[in-house]
Amino acid sequence: MNWISNYVRPRINSLFSRREVPENLWTKCKECGSMLFHRELAENLNVCTNCDHHMAITPRERFTGLFDGGVFTEVEVPAPIDDPLQFKDQKKYPERMKGARKATGEREAMLVAEGEIGRTPIVAAAQDFSFMGGSMGMYVGNAIIAAAERAVAMKRPLVLFSAAGGARMQEGILSLMQMPRTTVAVQMLKEAGLPYIVVLTHPTTGGVTASYAMLGDVHIAEPNALICFAGPRVIEQTIREKLPEGFQRAEYLLDHGMLDRVTHRKAMKSELVTILRMLTGQGPAVAGDLPAPEETAEDAEEPQEAAAKG
Repeated sequence: MNWISNYVRPRINSLFSRREVPENLWTKCKECGSMLFHRELAENLNVCTNCDHHMAITPRERFTGLFDGGVFTEVEVPAPIDDPLQFKDQKKYPERMKGARKATGEREAMLVAEGEIGRTPIVAAAQDFSFMGGSMGMYVGNAIIAAAERAVAMKRPLVLFSAAGGARMQEGILSLMQMPRTTVAVQMLKEAGLPYIVVLTHPTTGGVTASYAMLGDVHIAEPNALICFAGPRVIEQTIREKLPEGFQRAEYLLDHGMLDRVTHRKAMKSELVTILRMLTGQGPAVAGDLPAPEETAEDAEEPQEAAAKG
């Protein structure tokens, strides 16, 4: 009996015991509660395959799906002063930045890149909401200016993906100063006659909405994205009235003339290509526009043989 309990049973249990599963293999959709396998979710551009809820997506993941072949080149952004106000709340500002960089693997809350989408050269900038809420600080201001200057120098359109909780409180007035700075950058594009397209993603709020996010030639939003200056809860507490259903969501703003399009993430690339080519005076993109395969010697002989037989 000891032999069975001490050797046989543990041996059987070890053969049929559950293997440890990494925690990051599955993601739970906050909207419908479905458990989504990470590979299927990534292939679907972080959109729930069950309810179509658009989850957060990092700038690198977005650019990989946006640019042709997932190929893009980063545009260098000047680094600002690390801690201009020596700010401290529960943590020192440099400590918060260090934690955000470790968690996201990115230097800051915005990534600027250049490449082609549908054979159309562009400059693109995207905010990372996972980096301190995508908050607008001096780096974000520098990034938008760098993107605009690069677009003007290369004579390319600028496409910006916004996702932010507003200004960065740790930088105080220096953060708010990015609103007029980025407005000047957008004006540079307009004076150069270059298109500026803004894609507003969930959420886009505060000073970002009050500046560069609403200055585009065309405004597109992802489905059900929250787009506002002050949030619904703040407004309800201020006016003490119940707000309409879907207030400040993308579809509501489209119905009230604040947006030009509400586009699914999987259709965003083709939508941008169509608009960009239209605004730059180019012909429509051709599906499957690839170089012709190189002709071999055998391929060249076949038409000659057919002609001889004819």
